[in-house]
Amino acid sequence: MSPSGIILYGPPGAGKDTITAELSKLRPEFVLFQRLKAGPGRTTGYRLTTTEHIEELTQAGEVLYRNSRYDAEYAIDRGEVSALVDSGRIPVLHMGQVVGARAVATFPINWVRVLLWCPEDVTRQRCQGRGDKDLDARLKVWHETRRDLLDHPMDPWSLVIRTDDVSAAQAAQTIDEARVAGAPAEGRDIRELVG
Repeated sequence: MSPSGIILYGPPGAGKDTITAELSKLRPEFVLFQRLKAGPGRTTGYRLTTTEHIEELTQAGEVLYRNSRYDAEYAIDRGEVSALVDSGRIPVLHMGQVVGARAVATFPINWVRVLLWCPEDVTRQRCQGRGDKDLDARLKVWHETRRDLLDHPMDPWSLVIRTDDVSAAQAAQTIDEARVAGAPAEGRDIRELVG
């Protein structure tokens, strides 16, 4: 089987962390891709660096995607994706921008592009339940994600999963099955989903 990776796209609270944990339970090869991060906020799940380092990598053509959010700078670097794939791992990337999912999918492996979705009230409940201190910012990002999807209504996805309808374990199983089957990303009209 050719090397593969998973792109989990969705708003805050859609279950990216929980589904990644379930994928790792299914197969130890699944590993969360730790983005580079420069700035304040959460540190778990990131490789901390400086904006200068991210800029150097960008200038060298080593950044697949770069964005700013929550007053911080983030980057997905080609070298870390390569290192994971070369070691037999399956990188799981968490994305919040359609253009970022597109950019990462240019890296030449079999990507399973998964759109995870949940309504705003579910995001609110989940963020409150896990003790997020920046709830208003996360709800703002939920709306930005919805707008992003409405601005790209026919973007290709391998899977679309409503995480308020299925368990994280079921979602992980479906994602792994799609990976094994080599499910292609296809244009899907998601306007009704995000209403």
